[in-house]
Amino acid sequence: MQAPFLLLAFLLPPEAGAEEIIGGVESKPHSHPYMAHLEIVTDRGYGTSCGGFLISQDFMMTAAHCKGRKITVILGAHNMKKEKSTWQKIEVSKQISHPKYSSVTRFNDIMLLKLKTRARWTHAVKPIYLPIWSTFIPPRTVCTVAGWGRTGVREPASDTLREVQLRIMDASTCRGYLFYNSNLQICVGDPRKTKSAYKEDSGGPLVCAGVAYSIVYYGYMDAKPPNLFTRISPYVPWINNILKNI
Repeated sequence: MQAPFLLLAFLLPPEAGAEEIIGGVESKPHSHPYMAHLEIVTDRGYGTSCGGFLISQDFMMTAAHCKGRKITVILGAHNMKKEKSTWQKIEVSKQISHPKYSSVTRFNDIMLLKLKTRARWTHAVKPIYLPIWSTFIPPRTVCTVAGWGRTGVREPASDTLREVQLRIMDASTCRGYLFYNSNLQICVGDPRKTKSAYKEDSGGPLVCAGVAYSIVYYGYMDAKPPNLFTRISPYVPWINNILKNI
C-alpha cells in the first residue's frame, strides 16, 4: 500500500512508518495510560506498527491506513524493549474503518478496533475522553502528542514513549497541502518551530486538556510543520453507533 507523494508531503502508510515525535521529551512512565502500540501484520505479510488509543474496555481508535491482516495491541507499555507486568497484549477481533475513508485524499482516516478480550483498568491502562460532535478547537491552543516514533528525519524510532507540545494553527497555515478540509482535519504545528510529529506512530491522539481531539496521520517528508490530523468530533455519531451495535 504505497501512498503517492503530493506537494512533497507524505501520507504515512503503516509500512512507511507514521508520524511522531521530533523536538519532544521522554514521557513520565504511564503518564499517558490510554496510549497503545499497535503491532501490525500487513496484507503483504510483513510487520509494521502504528499508534492508537483506548476509548473503552472493548475499543481502540487509530488511523484507517493502519489497517492490516492482523493487529495486536500492547497497552500499559513505556519501554518497548522491556516487557513489564503492566503490559496487556490483546488481539484485535475486528477492524472498522470509516466507510468513506479515501486512500488518495486520506479524508476520513479514522478506524475503530474491537478488542478480542476486554482491557483491564490499572494505573497504566485507562481510556481517554473523546470530544462531542460540536467541539471546535480554536487556533493557538497548545496540545500534546505522544508516541514511540522517530526523533529525527534520519533517527531511529524511540524505544520509550515520548511527547511533544504542538500548537493548533489557523486553517490558512495548511494551504500548501493538496487535500485539506478544515471540517474534517486540523492544522497542527507552528512552521517557525522544529517541534513536529513524524514517522512511526500514525494513529496516536492529539490531546488537549485531557481530551483526544484528533488523530495523527499526515505531514511533510522533511518533518517541518504544519501537519494534518484527522478531526474526531465530526465522527462522534458514527463512533457511538459502532460502540453500541458491535
